[in-house]
Amino acid sequence: MTQPTPWILGLTGGIGSGKSAVAQHFIDLGVHAVDADHAARWVVEPGRPALAQIAEHFGEAVLLADGQLDRAALRTRIFQNPEERRWLEALLHPLIRQEISEHLARADSPYAILVSPLLIESGQHQITQRILVVDTSEELQVQRTMLRDRTSAEQVQAILAAQAKREERLRHADDVLVNDRDLGWLHTEVERLHRFYLTLRGGQA
Repeated sequence: MTQPTPWILGLTGGIGSGKSAVAQHFIDLGVHAVDADHAARWVVEPGRPALAQIAEHFGEAVLLADGQLDRAALRTRIFQNPEERRWLEALLHPLIRQEISEHLARADSPYAILVSPLLIESGQHQITQRILVVDTSEELQVQRTMLRDRTSAEQVQAILAAQAKREERLRHADDVLVNDRDLGWLHTEVERLHRFYLTLRGGQA
């Protein structure tokens, strides 16, 4: 008898919400996970067509000496120019989605997870059957991110402003995990959700 195709859980949350810790515990429980941020890096590795197109469009100045993409240089170019940002997104988003799909297709767990900070904004939620939002107060998000990245409150606020508003994420959520306690409690909650997800067919109760 063939195994049913794994359904896809979208996992998202704002910066500093703890989605990486949540994703890692799901992985520890044997769930196949794909990180959209990793996929975004894979598609611009040297030797991949996207990198050649980016270098052709923006010039060699966006490449490092070793041929890797100079992310900081590219970021500077597109932040000042919305048209250039749209050009880059039009090139990369379909490639990232294809990369994600290929990695999800390798899943051998009953369900697989797509971890993406921009799940809603990028439209990636369209390939998922269920959405889990890791939520926490903005105050906690700022505290945690400042601690983790040794960055200023202003920089964190700027990143928060660029991400989907909390209300928008929660509007798309099938499940919400409020991460405002310790790691032990968080693990217990992930295990509870995991047991529930194993009972689902196609991601819906």
